[in-house]
Amino acid sequence: MKWLCVMLTKNIGCHLWTLSTMIPKKVKIVPIPYIIYHRMLSGYKPKSNIKDSYRLLKLQEGCSLDDVRNSFRNLAKLYHPDSGSSTADSAIFMQIEEAYRTVLSDVAKKMNSSEREEEEEDKLRSKTPQHRHYLSFEGVGFGTPSQRERQYMQFRVDRATEQVTDYRKQKLESQYATNTMIAKDVRQSKKIKITQAIERLVEDLIQESMAKGDFDNLSGKGKPLQKFSYCPHVDPMTHNLNRILIDNGYQPEWILMQKEIRETIEELRKDIVASRNKLGEPMTSCRQKQWNQICEQFIEDIKKLNKRISDFNLIVPILNRQMVHFYADKEIARAQKAYESLMEKTKTTDTNTKENEQENLKMSRLNFSFLKWIYLMLK
Repeated sequence: MKWLCVMLTKNIGCHLWTLSTMIPKKVKIVPIPYIIYHRMLSGYKPKSNIKDSYRLLKLQEGCSLDDVRNSFRNLAKLYHPDSGSSTADSAIFMQIEEAYRTVLSDVAKKMNSSEREEEEEDKLRSKTPQHRHYLSFEGVGFGTPSQRERQYMQFRVDRATEQVTDYRKQKLESQYATNTMIAKDVRQSKKIKITQAIERLVEDLIQESMAKGDFDNLSGKGKPLQKFSYCPHVDPMTHNLNRILIDNGYQPEWILMQKEIRETIEELRKDIVASRNKLGEPMTSCRQKQWNQICEQFIEDIKKLNKRISDFNLIVPILNRQMVHFYADKEIARAQKAYESLMEKTKTTDTNTKENEQENLKMSRLNFSFLKWIYLMLK
């Protein structure tokens, strides 16, 4: 009965497939009989060779399941009757599906066999005997336990000697380094002491010679220094330019400005003191107005001078050479003090002159009286 059923199903499937091929493509929608036929026959075993199946799927042996699925998917898009492509062919698709099933089963078998081998190896590894004497002696040596013990003792001796030699080597290196540092420090200190002693001796000899007067009769004494001495580290063009500038009395701008500022402040101080002397004492209302006008003009002059000082501080190359601004109030008070000191000096000089005149009158009177007495005695 089983054989009869199988034959009937095969014949029915073949007749249905032939009928489906006779139907035109536009009318034919779903040629299901082939797929139903193969799904009904779950115990079907393909007769094709495994190598031909790999070749048909365009694969090589040892590929993965993903590669097999991707290849079957791509080929089904080309040859499946429902794909609608120009290369659609049911016969070729049948061969491809058979090859897909054979290759899929072959790959699965190989994977299962590899997994079983790995499991067996893991079991063997876990079941390997771990001998106690191979875990001792730090894994050193081979042979029987007594032989390994002797080898381990020799290994410990060699290791101890190496550690001792390394320790001695490090100790000697550290001692050598400290000795070299101490020697360097001693040499440097000796050099410093020698240089200081030589400098002190030279300075003492110079001072002694100066005290004796050995430098009094030098050939260049009292003469000005040379304006420019040749320096081998200076460019010849720069040397000549500097010599020409020095010979013609060139001075930098900041030096000229400094000289101008000092001369200006001295003139302003003298002028305000002189104007105060002209006004004199006592200070009437008219003289007070004149003094206020003089002070206002002096304040304006100080402002201009301070602006000039600011310009000077911007161009001066040396920080210590910068100048501070002048305050008009302080300068006016200074002028007032100078005037008062002058008035006191004049008063003292006047009193001194008066006293001198009186003494001179007294002396002249005494002389006159003495001469008169002599004249009377001579008569």
